[in-house]
Amino acid sequence: MSTILVIGGGIAGLTAAIEAAETGYDVIIVEKNPYLGGRVAQLRKYFPKLCPPYCGLEIFFKRIKSNPKVKIFTMAEVVSIEGEAGNFDVTIKINPRYVNDNCTACNECVEVCPVERPNEFNFGMDKTKAIYLPHEMAFPLKYVIDPEYCKKDECKACLSACKYSAIDFNMEPKTMKVNVSSIVVATGWKPYDASNLDNLLPEHPDVITNMMMERLAAYNGPTKGKIVRPSDGKEIESIAFVQCAGSRDENHLPYCSAVCCLATLKQATYVREQYPDAKVYIFYIDIRALGRYEDFFAKVQADENVVLIKGKVAKIEESEDGLIVIAEDTATGVKTRQKVDMVVLATGMQPSSSEYKIPGIEYDDYGFVVPKDGIIAAGVARKPADVASCNEDATGAALKAIQVVRRR
Repeated sequence: MSTILVIGGGIAGLTAAIEAAETGYDVIIVEKNPYLGGRVAQLRKYFPKLCPPYCGLEIFFKRIKSNPKVKIFTMAEVVSIEGEAGNFDVTIKINPRYVNDNCTACNECVEVCPVERPNEFNFGMDKTKAIYLPHEMAFPLKYVIDPEYCKKDECKACLSACKYSAIDFNMEPKTMKVNVSSIVVATGWKPYDASNLDNLLPEHPDVITNMMMERLAAYNGPTKGKIVRPSDGKEIESIAFVQCAGSRDENHLPYCSAVCCLATLKQATYVREQYPDAKVYIFYIDIRALGRYEDFFAKVQADENVVLIKGKVAKIEESEDGLIVIAEDTATGVKTRQKVDMVVLATGMQPSSSEYKIPGIEYDDYGFVVPKDGIIAAGVARKPADVASCNEDATGAALKAIQVVRRR
C-alpha cells in the first residue's frame, strides 16, 4: 500500500498521521525537534477544554506506539520533494541525537554533565545540561545531546556514567530517500520575533511574550508554575497584556493571528488564580473571541480586577521599580500611563516555513503553504488557528491525502 508523508509532529501532524494510519495506510512522520507534540507541548492549558496538553498528547502517543503503520523520524528534516501526486520522491536528512535506543531516561548522564545550555523549550528562561531530556513527557522518551555546547572528546563524563551504552558520539547525519503518494505539510508556527518591536522594550527581562507566559505558568516550566517577575522573582501585583504585538501591522505581520485574544484572556485567569488581589490590564484593538468562546470572554470581562483598555500601546518605558505602558484609550480619548510589574506581549503566529522553505512546496508571501495536487497543508502551516481548529483541519488533510493514494 502506498505511503503518506506527514511533515511536522505537532498537534496537526499527529492528528493527520494517526487518522490516516488507523484507516490502514502507511505513514511517515518527519519532525525537526527531538520530540513530538510541537507548540501544544509548551502550553499550560489549551482550548476548548482548558486542560493541560499532556491529557491530549498522551492519547496520541499511545495510539502511535500501538500502530505499526506509523514510522517516526525525529531530529529530521525534508531536504527536497520531487515528482507529482501519487509519486513523490522525498529526500530526508536525519540529524544525530548522539543517544541511541538503549536510553532508559535514568538521568545519570545529566547529573555528571558539567556544561549548561539555554533551554529553548522554556524560551531561554532557564538552562539544561548539554545532554538533556526536552521535557518530562517527551516522546520519544530519550535524551539528546546538543553538539553546540557538548565538549565531547574533552569531557565524556556522560559516556562513563551511562550503564546502558546509550551514548554514541560517533553518530553522523544520515540521508534517506522515500517514495510517497501524498504529503501533509504540518510544519506549525513560531512566535513572531519580539526583538523587532523596539517601542515595546522587548529586551527588558520583565517584558515577555505570550508563549513565555505559558511556560511561566506551566507546572514543568522554569518556575514550576509560579508566575513571578523574571528580573527578581518578585510576586506580581499588576500585569499588562499588550495585544496585537506585531500583528495587524503592515510593518510586521499584516494579518490577525486568530488566537492571541483568547490566549491573553486565558492567561489573565492564570494570574487571577494565583494572585486574588492582582490587577490585570489588557490593551487591545478589538477582542476576537468568536462563537463558543464568547462566554469565556464575558466571564473574564466580568472580573473586577481585569481592566480592558481599548487602545494600541504606543510605547513601554522603564520606571524605578516597574514598567509604564503608554497608550491612548480610544473609548475616552485619554492618554494613559499605566504602571505595572511586568508586561506580556501577545506576539502573533508566524508560520515556521517563513524561516525555512522546503524545495518542492509552494508558499505565499507570508510563508503559509499553498496546496497543490498531492501536497496538503494542515494547521498553522495553512493559516493561523487554535488547537481545536488544527485538529479538525488535520483530519480533513488526512482524508485528502488518502484520496490521492486511492487514485494511484
